[in-house]
Amino acid sequence: MKITGKVVLITGAARRVGAAIARHLAAQGCQIVLHYKRSRTEAEALAAELRRNYAVEILPLEGDLGDHATPDRLINLTIQHFGRLDGLVNNASVYVPAPFGQITPEDWTTMESIHLHAPLFLTQAAAPHLRKVQGAVVNIGDIHGNIPLRGYLPYSVSKAGLLALTRALAKEMGPEVRVNSVSPGVVLWAENQDPPDGDRQALLERNALKKIGAPADIASAVSYLLFDAPYVTGHNLVVDGGRMLY
Repeated sequence: MKITGKVVLITGAARRVGAAIARHLAAQGCQIVLHYKRSRTEAEALAAELRRNYAVEILPLEGDLGDHATPDRLINLTIQHFGRLDGLVNNASVYVPAPFGQITPEDWTTMESIHLHAPLFLTQAAAPHLRKVQGAVVNIGDIHGNIPLRGYLPYSVSKAGLLALTRALAKEMGPEVRVNSVSPGVVLWAENQDPPDGDRQALLERNALKKIGAPADIASAVSYLLFDAPYVTGHNLVVDGGRMLY
């Protein structure tokens, strides 16, 4: 499918996997809304890079997804600027430990807010605009939504909820809008954290391909589900190098 000029909103897009998704889609001619929370410097640098390299229009937007007013505001600003929305990528994520026995209500609320509340209400706000163009939504899950990670219960459960939300939204938004998810394995190591389930090399040994992936692998999967999978909806595409086989 020709995607030049299509508009995609990516949450948490200033760094890491979100930035890789933005680069991949901009290289194909998409106009990008780069959502960020605190990473203004990185978002503005990425926007300048994409404009320079791909001659596409980029709109950086700040917003705290924990604020219930943010989803409607982000969608409204996108439509005001571009006049359309073809794709939504719910990528923003929070990855912090919460050992069982020490979990606080705030731990739970933070994960629910970013991984469930924000994707739901962003999608709901985007729905009328996506329906007009038969657009698509891609949620970024995690293999630990299927295999809970010890010490990360709120994170794992909220990512499992995101997979359920993906399936539910696919029913609600069909036939005009497709909704899918991508669940990465190890494509980037967590910042300032060692893996909680073994050292890095041992973790890669529990992986059929015996190597770390790349953010570009996730970006390619997102692009496929957004624009090249017209008969795929309600699906979770696992991109983990075979980690879930073990």
